[in-house]
Amino acid sequence: MKEFDVDFIFRYWPQILPYLIVTFFVVAASVLLGLLLGFLLAAAKLGRNSLGKLLANGYTTILRCTPSVVLLFVVYYGLPALLLELFAVDINDIYKGIFVIVTLSLLFAATMSEVMRSAYQSIDKGQYEAAVCVGLTPAQAFRRIVLPQCFYVALPNFGNAIIALTKEGALAFTIGFIDITGKANLIVSLNMGAHSREIYLGLAIMYWMISFGLEKLLKKMEKWFGKGRRVVGSY
Repeated sequence: MKEFDVDFIFRYWPQILPYLIVTFFVVAASVLLGLLLGFLLAAAKLGRNSLGKLLANGYTTILRCTPSVVLLFVVYYGLPALLLELFAVDINDIYKGIFVIVTLSLLFAATMSEVMRSAYQSIDKGQYEAAVCVGLTPAQAFRRIVLPQCFYVALPNFGNAIIALTKEGALAFTIGFIDITGKANLIVSLNMGAHSREIYLGLAIMYWMISFGLEKLLKKMEKWFGKGRRVVGSY
């Protein structure tokens, strides 16, 4: 085995960094779709329909108990076969990132459904009732009174979920998807495994920087959205 060479930690960054766009695109798309599905699941859990609650809770339990790499393989190999069998639609040649986005969206939705549900239940119902009593419509009361507080309560867990999702996306290289992890793995393969320790350490540093940046951004958002909350509590 070759000696550890510090120079190789950052030597391949110029080749890997362009694929950050791919990584961020996948994460952003997964977050948006996951939030939408998570909201629907949370609404079902908080609703009065027993079947809806059962299905939403069952979905959350199953997805949270399924390893992300296993779910990725199920989506990547199972979804094309299912569509081909039921609708005679062949999607085997589509962009592999679609399968990654679908997988991460499903996982993110399961997490966010619980985050949204717990955030909503943490808000005193009396505030909503008071808002309706002073003349606001139910929709206005929810949008102006309940939703901002829910967002503030959910923000820390939302941030943690995004950081976790970014790291989970690294598993996409297992289906041949090329993001920053896939590119690093490809470089190691082309080098016949030479300096793999340095290359993967450089990749780890890249993920640390991304996670640190996201954490700082979300902390600033939490501080900004919490200003009004602290002012109210100071009286």
